Amino acid sequence: MMETVTARLPEDMVKKLELIAREEQIDRSELIRRALDIGIQQFLLERALKAYRERRVSLWKAASMAGLPLRTMMQEADKAMIPIAYDEDDLERDLAFVKGQ
Repeated sequence: MMETVTARLPEDMVKKLELIAREEQIDRSELIRRALDIGIQQFLLERALKAYRERRVSLWKAASMAGLPLRTMMQEADKAMIPIAYDEDDLERDLAFVKGQ
């Protein structure tokens, strides 16, 4: 089910959207949906990496926050140059998280 959402965009952004939509041969609405999906996924990943970097969550929880498999989250943490440390506290948090689902 789709819901209509209205947003005001700067003219130059609309022109870029129209150009890309023509090049990709899709309508502007589809392009906006795709771009938003990419942006939302990136936002979730950055938020999860920040929480993990600050040691507020375990890697497992960060992966869950980002909607990614643990292995992919490990790769993303590596790309972001965040050392992957896993200790007993992390294990306890992960076990509590899994039990709570």
